[in-house]
Amino acid sequence: MNIKNKLHYLLFIGLLACSTPKEEKSNSIESQPVQEEAVQKKLILFFGNSLTAGYGIEEEDAFPGLVASKIDSLGLEFRVVNAGLSGETTASGLSRLDWFLEEEPAIFILELGGNDGLRGISLDETKKNLKAMIRKVRERFPETVIILAGMQIPPNMGQEYTATFEKMYPEVAEEEKVHLIPFLLDGVAGDPDLNLPDGIHPTEAGHQIVFQTIWPHLENYL
Repeated sequence: MNIKNKLHYLLFIGLLACSTPKEEKSNSIESQPVQEEAVQKKLILFFGNSLTAGYGIEEEDAFPGLVASKIDSLGLEFRVVNAGLSGETTASGLSRLDWFLEEEPAIFILELGGNDGLRGISLDETKKNLKAMIRKVRERFPETVIILAGMQIPPNMGQEYTATFEKMYPEVAEEEKVHLIPFLLDGVAGDPDLNLPDGIHPTEAGHQIVFQTIWPHLENYL
């Protein structure tokens, strides 16, 4: 390498060495307020199945996303995490709950049990799992507000099973002293115009109604 090329090379290395720390410092400063803001905002955790996840539609159009948009529009210091998983039963929900309790939720909305009912799972088992999830949240975070979303199912499993399933949610709410949304899909279930072709999962319009159902329950705690 001749002297001229060496000088060019050394100049390039020198410029690179000088510029790199400045860029890292700039990025660190810019990201810090965003991280601090996320930590300062209180957490609202929606924990459920495909209804919470927003099966068949965009996540922001599902009712947890609509809650997040409403909160942002009001400038409230809360953020929403959608922990919905399609196909979730109360047993599988109980097994994965710890993953979402690394941070204290200010409000915990439990929406599970529908898949248990559709599969004919023992309601004693379902009730036990719902109570176990509520107790796990409460034991770890005693100040967390817990809201249980009530559910109903078609009479496919027989009238007795269906009636017992519906009564299970008020019983759990009373026994565990948590807030109850009587029926999450009130005004939506059974309406073909508000559900996808499977007849189970709400459309975007259906989720708008679900949002209107749950918002008054949430609003009390914001």
